[in-house]
Amino acid sequence: MKRKNITKLIAFTCGIWLLTSCINDLDTVPLDKNIITSATIYNKAESYEQVLAKIYGGLSLTGQTGPHGNQDVLGIDEGASNYIRAYWYMQDITTEMALWIWNDPGIPQLQTNLWTPSNEVSLGMYSRIYYQIALANEFIRESAPEKLSERGFSEQQKSTIALYRAEARLLRALSYYHALDFYGSVPFVTEKDKVGAFLPPQISKADLFTYIENELTELEELLAQPLTNVYGRIDRASAWMLLAKLYLNAKVYINTDKYTEAIAYCKKIINSAYELEPDYQKLFLADNHNAKGIIFPVVADGINAQSWGGVTMIACSSWASDMNPSDYGINAWGGNRARKQLIDKFPDITGATDKRPMFYTSGRTKTTDEISEFKNGYSVMKYKNITSTGQKGSNIEHLDIDFPLFRMADAYLMLAEAYLRGGAGATQQEALNAVNAVRDRAFGNTTGRITVSELTLDFILDERAREFYWEGYRRSDLVRFGKFTSGDYLWEWKGGVFEGKPLDNKYNHFPIPASDMAANPNLKQDGY
Repeated sequence: MKRKNITKLIAFTCGIWLLTSCINDLDTVPLDKNIITSATIYNKAESYEQVLAKIYGGLSLTGQTGPHGNQDVLGIDEGASNYIRAYWYMQDITTEMALWIWNDPGIPQLQTNLWTPSNEVSLGMYSRIYYQIALANEFIRESAPEKLSERGFSEQQKSTIALYRAEARLLRALSYYHALDFYGSVPFVTEKDKVGAFLPPQISKADLFTYIENELTELEELLAQPLTNVYGRIDRASAWMLLAKLYLNAKVYINTDKYTEAIAYCKKIINSAYELEPDYQKLFLADNHNAKGIIFPVVADGINAQSWGGVTMIACSSWASDMNPSDYGINAWGGNRARKQLIDKFPDITGATDKRPMFYTSGRTKTTDEISEFKNGYSVMKYKNITSTGQKGSNIEHLDIDFPLFRMADAYLMLAEAYLRGGAGATQQEALNAVNAVRDRAFGNTTGRITVSELTLDFILDERAREFYWEGYRRSDLVRFGKFTSGDYLWEWKGGVFEGKPLDNKYNHFPIPASDMAANPNLKQDGY
């Protein structure tokens, strides 16, 4: 059973109206009292909590009626339109992390790095990003201080709604960060733009970087203190984490080093109330809401928040019938497995030393020379729909495992990387201690510790693969390290050939979908 805070958060999303169905003047009062618009719904203080829940729900849910029906985003299969599912596709199956046997639209091209502006998965991710931005913009517009005063809310109500507004702004910044990371220069719209049909201008990468940076630094003082908010909702540590990621990748986004700034925010996280979870496996179980170190979870619940995305997709697709999935509360789909290069990152995959490798090898080959054969490639058993006490999750079809979008170990490894890249504000010993803190937890003792001579950028890249495999990190990491398109690092099926081959540098980002390019003459495509 999820604890009350999760149930409260999820319950908000049940029965929420589709905000984007309102067109033209959203402030018009309808003649029919049964029609809901912003002119009626925002007159009630409790409605702000419900609309905020819709924005949070956009990360985990896909429509208005459970796992399917009345979907939010058109033009793509509803199950595949889930935000985290599309995000995971874009980040992990484009790399050595994972390989599908299925031929769902867009998947074959994505996992062989042969995508075009018409790729269906990319369209789904892009659409989800801008759906989230649209929801957040309307909420931010309607929760402005002057609006609240006009509606006669009490000071306590204004204070509560102001916190909701800060969270909505961070969720919007998160989506714009994903837009920057995936697509670079993109359409830009905020709450300051008038409601109605118009063609958004295209913002440069530098200006979008500055916008996200300014939003997050302003939000630092507006969000709840770390670990004081309702579980599943963001706090200041989420802003710090997003800033650390933004600064660590600044060289990619704006060709400017921001490693010193990355270190500063990593230290804020490390010195906060959050801490590393001592047991790595607990981070990926049905009761991972009790695990330490998950800074921003995308909440799932097998009964109250069902979808075919998130961890449900990641876990179910990796288990097959010969792995006793029912013992782990999972309905196996048998479609996804690891590529050889991920397996090779672990000197010992048995779990006897480093506890992080969780692979099923019986009846499997290490290589994936046949994409369509599930048993070509080791199966990943990282996510298990059981609790830390061995109880099965509430539903084998829709899992209870929350997706750990931000977690503590990332701050430790980012600090070490930023130091090695020349950032100030940390010593060599602090960087070494940060890496060894992650490895001490992984090994359960000090036998996995590295020395100063082993603390290199190549080691950090491999350690990030070991720590964050199948969590949607890898593509961004490889791009930052200059490995995603180069011939210096190949993996099975990179570029569409089994041995792997270098890619054109344009593949370091995705193209704006062709449909948006055709609809908006303000847009220019970069590289494609």
